[in-house]
Amino acid sequence: MPLPLAPPIKPQLALTRKQLPEGEEWAYEPKLDGFRAIVFVDGDEFYVQSRGGKPFNRYFPELSFAPGRWVLDGELVIRDADGNLEFDSLQERIHPAQSRIEMLSKEIPASYVVFDLLAEGDEVLCERPLQERRDRLEAIAEKAGLELTTLSPDADQAERWLNSIEGVMAKDLTAPYVQGKRKGMAKIKRERTIDCVVMGWRPGKEEGTVGSLILGLYDGGELRTVGHISGFSKAAKQSMRAMLAPLETGKSGSAEPSRWTGGRELEWVELRPELVIEVGYDHAASGRIRHGARFHAFRDDKEPSECRFEQLDEGG
Repeated sequence: MPLPLAPPIKPQLALTRKQLPEGEEWAYEPKLDGFRAIVFVDGDEFYVQSRGGKPFNRYFPELSFAPGRWVLDGELVIRDADGNLEFDSLQERIHPAQSRIEMLSKEIPASYVVFDLLAEGDEVLCERPLQERRDRLEAIAEKAGLELTTLSPDADQAERWLNSIEGVMAKDLTAPYVQGKRKGMAKIKRERTIDCVVMGWRPGKEEGTVGSLILGLYDGGELRTVGHISGFSKAAKQSMRAMLAPLETGKSGSAEPSRWTGGRELEWVELRPELVIEVGYDHAASGRIRHGARFHAFRDDKEPSECRFEQLDEGG
């Protein structure tokens, strides 16, 4: 008999909140810096689905699951030797060459961390409250060797997590699993701020506009890229073009390719390192701001040399 849920499934999503929701119905998990994935285990076979509904199996050949009949929701992660999550290593897996994937799977294996149970046997559990789903998941994990997220009812613990990692997931223990909807879960992140040097800019989609700014920090005497900022208003995209023109050096720079660019390096117009910008960000890892930054202000009261790499907070 086939599983009662079949791929693709839209995962339940989270609302973004600035503060932790509190109350007896809430419990908290550390936010994992990985790839969301739903796993369908049917006997000795399993299928891994990405958040967007695509098959993930070929990219993670090292994964294995004990025989059973379950549908699991969780996160694919890669850890370094000290146990820190390595998102960049995870990105490298989305590669067209199977030989490279096989090599990386042996050198830096991924693991799957589970946080929800959507089906067990012939039974769909989505309408059951999270507390019941979690209890049943813990019983399965013990016999199947699954790694589970830490789920704590302690709001003080959640606050401590906020000060040391990317963020916290708050989950309503009474809530059902609603596919594709932002219900029953909240995502909380602590925004950090930093002053960066504007190293360059990339064109926007419309001619004569700025699409994004390249951010840099001084590491010793070297200015190195740490991320970018985009999402400017239409008026700002147009006005910044004139503001940046006098700083252009006539040269171009490039960022490292990623899975989002199909392996292509993205060129940008180089600027003299004279403009400082204050940005907000949620998370930094491997010396880069993850998920992009948010504009706060241009800083004409700060010297570019004061924007130093050691000020980048990678605690979360």
